[in-house]
Amino acid sequence: MARHDAPNWHDCTKMILLLSLVTLGFVHGVRGQRVKVEPEVLSYPGQTVNLRCTFSDPTGIQLTQVSWIYEPKEGERINIAVFHPNFGANYPESPQKGRVSFTTTPPTLGSPAIQITDVKMSDEGKYVCEYATYPIGNEQGITSLVMLAKPRNSASTVTVVAGEKMSVVARCESAEGRPAAQISWVTTAGGNATTKSTAGADNTVTVTSEYKLVPRAADNGKDISCVVSHRTLTKPESFKMKLAVEFPPQVSITGYDSNWYVGRTNVVLTCQATGNPIPTVVTWKTLTGEIPDTVVIDQNKLTVLKVDEAVNNTFVCEVKNRLGIGKDQVTAVVRGTRLPEKGPTTGSIIGAIIGVILLLAIVGTAIAMYRKHHNNKLNGDGPPKYKPPPPTKKTNTSTDRLNVAHNPASEGRPLQSEDYAANQSAEPVTDLDNYTEENDDGYGPEDEREHYYSAAPPGWDDPAHSEILPPYAAEGPQEDQPRGTTVNREDSFVSPAMYV
Repeated sequence: MARHDAPNWHDCTKMILLLSLVTLGFVHGVRGQRVKVEPEVLSYPGQTVNLRCTFSDPTGIQLTQVSWIYEPKEGERINIAVFHPNFGANYPESPQKGRVSFTTTPPTLGSPAIQITDVKMSDEGKYVCEYATYPIGNEQGITSLVMLAKPRNSASTVTVVAGEKMSVVARCESAEGRPAAQISWVTTAGGNATTKSTAGADNTVTVTSEYKLVPRAADNGKDISCVVSHRTLTKPESFKMKLAVEFPPQVSITGYDSNWYVGRTNVVLTCQATGNPIPTVVTWKTLTGEIPDTVVIDQNKLTVLKVDEAVNNTFVCEVKNRLGIGKDQVTAVVRGTRLPEKGPTTGSIIGAIIGVILLLAIVGTAIAMYRKHHNNKLNGDGPPKYKPPPPTKKTNTSTDRLNVAHNPASEGRPLQSEDYAANQSAEPVTDLDNYTEENDDGYGPEDEREHYYSAAPPGWDDPAHSEILPPYAAEGPQEDQPRGTTVNREDSFVSPAMYV
């Protein structure tokens, strides 16, 4: 039984010990947070740095002494400032002596901040604010002082000769910075970069980067940029450059069209060359060694004034620069007759035909639409071109009849015979007074008169019983107008059509 319980007891002991360690670590972490400091402080050489420190909750704790300790990246810890309530402030021997002091006089244990004047790059490191307390012992907080130095940045290209060997074509440097700068490259050239750092004076760092590739003639003039990033820069600094690759001249002759026929005039050959350095010497030759009399040479241009059998030759152009000579040649074949000129391609002809067809279709459609619109206007489609006159207001019927009967204007005017009126074709009239939509539904004349009276204003009478003639009937026909059939008021009050 005892043997069976022994392993369990051993496991319980391990668990209790582990919990105890965790608890002690947690308590120590809570206690360590009582000393409040700034985690990091940045400064430049020559400035004054303030390092603050406070004890957040001294309840039930007796603060006996506070010390500032300097801990460099390499070396031992050194006390640089100490304060005791009974003995005052003290500044032991240290690299900061004479430049370090408490910010208040006399200092206090609750807020023992210090300042360092004329800071140097060598002052970078950790600064520990440590309290001696009772009964919990020492408490501390750590501030990292980071010294910054703005670097001097520069970049340049390296002139190289095209070849098969890997070469440095550009350099970029960030000198005496703190902390070390970061350098990157942006280019379409197919190379790679190597970077190295070198310690400088006063803890500064110089970073140098070189861009290497196997230089080709095609790499000459390509863009390349060096980009420097540093903590002191608001944005990365970029240096834009162009690669400088030297190579011998590369030559090509243009202008020969294989159509040099006897009698042709003013044909030109052009010698085009590229190189670095820029070629300056151009020489024209022939394989026969003689330049024909009809040929004129002007630097990189060769002009044949008139083609004959003498120019049935091979022309050679040589271009020279500091690195070497480049050349190209073309063999001219003189023809007895001229080659036929190439006409337009089949695709161009088809495209032109399609374009003309589309244009004709558009024009035809426009003409058809215009003619249709014009015919509609001639056939009377659309709104009417005249409107009937308004009804005549009824006055004294007997007086009007008398006036009509004794109208002087009508005396002496021959009356139209009934035979003449019968022989004339009746003018189509519209009895608008007697027609309403109700007639189509079966309503009679009585309904029409009731409807008329109900809609007519006061003073108007039924036009069916009015014997007053329209104005144009009373006055009689004009001399310059054709005579028409007389229409009574009962038939219609529409005036003859007026053509606009």
